[in-house]
Amino acid sequence: MARVVLEHVGKTFPDGTRALVDCSLDIADGELLVVVGPSGCGKSTLLRLVAGLEDLTAGTLRIGDRVVNDVPPQERNVAMVFQDYALYPHLTARGNLEFPLRMRRLARAERTARVERVARLLDVGALLDRFPRQLSGGQRQRVAMGRALVREPNVFLLDEPLSNLDAKLRVQVRAEIKDLQERAATTMIYVTHDQVEAMTLGDRVALLRDGRLQQVAPPKELYDRPVNAFVAGFIGNPPMNLLPARVLATDGENTKLAVGDQTLAVPRRRVAEALAPGTTVTVGMRPEAFTGARDGDGGLRVTVEHVEQLGHETLTHVRMPGAEGVRLVARLPTRLTGERGDELRLAPDPDRVYVFAADGRALGGAELR
Repeated sequence: MARVVLEHVGKTFPDGTRALVDCSLDIADGELLVVVGPSGCGKSTLLRLVAGLEDLTAGTLRIGDRVVNDVPPQERNVAMVFQDYALYPHLTARGNLEFPLRMRRLARAERTARVERVARLLDVGALLDRFPRQLSGGQRQRVAMGRALVREPNVFLLDEPLSNLDAKLRVQVRAEIKDLQERAATTMIYVTHDQVEAMTLGDRVALLRDGRLQQVAPPKELYDRPVNAFVAGFIGNPPMNLLPARVLATDGENTKLAVGDQTLAVPRRRVAEALAPGTTVTVGMRPEAFTGARDGDGGLRVTVEHVEQLGHETLTHVRMPGAEGVRLVARLPTRLTGERGDELRLAPDPDRVYVFAADGRALGGAELR
């Protein structure tokens, strides 16, 4: 296993596209880091740089104590799993697992021992004599992972490995990957566009946008203390409600904000900075931060657009009269959800309101929880 360090790494393609910009990451030995972000943000490029499939145009990349900027892929002892499995169809599962060991010219006894050890680890021992066409999607993915693990790599790279699986199987294989990583204590970099995967798998999560790192933190910190509005809006399902607002005044312990034609009082500690009246900000509130009552006093007046009954929870989609285009999602008890066209009042928990400056950065600093 090995520590992986990226120091001010950049990648610019010949056409001028900047896939990564000044990216610095320190991935601990045995850590599972998930890299997440929207399509085209540079996730796969980062993985390919670590694997040696792309050349850096700036910065330094270390695996263990070794600078690998100019080290070819075959000498980095890095294994990679892709979303399409890339199994050899003419080889059995055993043959696929053995293939990288044959390329290294390992002795038969060593090959057999490694294959059987990995097969036990991934619970594919009964599948070793089957061809890929005889395996389910989840079984193929496990064999693909086994082919990487059998090499005993220093770093294990996974590029959206679950995207070809159905929803139920993704949950199962996701749990298997987490269990595997903990048992094998392998340094793992896992790329996905699915923030649910990121939050459930990663020891830490690195969020990219347009080639730039936005925040690197454990999942709970990323959720509770987003450093900017982009992180706040990307992490969470449903995502945080982000509303345009304007500072009215600071009075005692509260800062009063105008949201459309309504007023919202936010504790000053949630803002931290002295903001002049008229300053434009963005207010963030997660769906679970609301309480509501049809005849309640205070809070925000809203009109119900539709209700999603999901069994384990109920999501109420509403719009705010007087605030053009502003819509919210709230997790409310079923008795408070109302029906289409009903008017409600949503009262956000003051200690769960976020305020972001015009440039997107979070205000409130260390006070955010």
